[in-house]
Amino acid sequence: MTETANPKVSFIVPCYKLAHLLAECVNSILAQTYRDFEILIMDDCSPDNTPEVARSFADPRVIHVRNEPNLGHLRNYNKGIRMARGKYIWLISADDCLRRNYVLERYVELMEANPHVGYAFCAGCALDDRTETGVIRSSMYRREDGIFPGREFLMDLLKGNFILAASGMARKECYEKVSYFPEDMPYGGDWYLWCVYALHYDVAFFADPMVNYRVHDLSMSTIMAQKDMSAIFSDIIGLPARMRREGERIGDAAIVARCRETITRQYSDCLASKEIRDRKSQISITEFEESLSRFTGSPQEQREIRFQVFCGAGDRFCWQQALDESACMYRRALVLKPLSPGIWLKVALVNSGAVGTRIRNLLGGMRQLANLKS
Repeated sequence: MTETANPKVSFIVPCYKLAHLLAECVNSILAQTYRDFEILIMDDCSPDNTPEVARSFADPRVIHVRNEPNLGHLRNYNKGIRMARGKYIWLISADDCLRRNYVLERYVELMEANPHVGYAFCAGCALDDRTETGVIRSSMYRREDGIFPGREFLMDLLKGNFILAASGMARKECYEKVSYFPEDMPYGGDWYLWCVYALHYDVAFFADPMVNYRVHDLSMSTIMAQKDMSAIFSDIIGLPARMRREGERIGDAAIVARCRETITRQYSDCLASKEIRDRKSQISITEFEESLSRFTGSPQEQREIRFQVFCGAGDRFCWQQALDESACMYRRALVLKPLSPGIWLKVALVNSGAVGTRIRNLLGGMRQLANLKS
């Protein structure tokens, strides 16, 4: 087969210390029923035998690009995207792979028929070594396929990233006209792009799990968690803060409000030691205060967010049966708003130990039932 002069799709395959998985990824692309594509293996100065594996493919559509020196993952992504000749960009790490040979055909057909759609994604299955362990529940956005208005979709996406990076194919114009990967967001760069693109385009989803996401010690998310938890915290707060500024710029009050909700929830999770990628992400009060001063606006707004965060962290500690920590957070909230009867009640229930916890759980269940009936 001769190399296509102007391929419809460019696959960007970043590879660093993943030579042992590279062939599986590339072969899953070469097996696609839709044939008009190129594959750019972006070898980020990998110390293993990545060049040897990359040269083993006889197909001229497979192109090996080696960086000297190592650029880091985001700069490597952006370099590949800028080199790509395709109308569509599919960035898939060398440790992931396409699960169905018809996935590209379905994506291209939908994108060609719907020029208002900026990107498409699908559900995926987890791989443990080479064994599938089931559909990743968080990736199942809907039970059925659909095309969603971008800003409506964004309201869901701002709650947390549920798009598997390996499943997303975007128009190259999204990168060129809106944004490439922000190099100051090493953990949340893909989440940011999916969000900001949804401000300008509609989004398509396939319920069929057509990609495999591999869980292992050399995955980028695992390496990030092991290397710098502060970067993860910075990104999960920085993204909604950045998107809030976008919402303010375009005058969309709903987006601004949702971003503030997300900022508050993320702070509460981190103060209460929520696990991210199986590692504790607890931050101190000092770190919270320093971050809050950077990411929010007026002192009045900071005070309100601080109150909501302390209340949320108190709730989370209570659910974890960490009653002393829960009471401490509620007391911090009461310093800000002493006339808060609901918080005083929570303090009383927490201080009453197991009995109070049972009462509170009962009240919580009754509240959920009332919400369902309403």
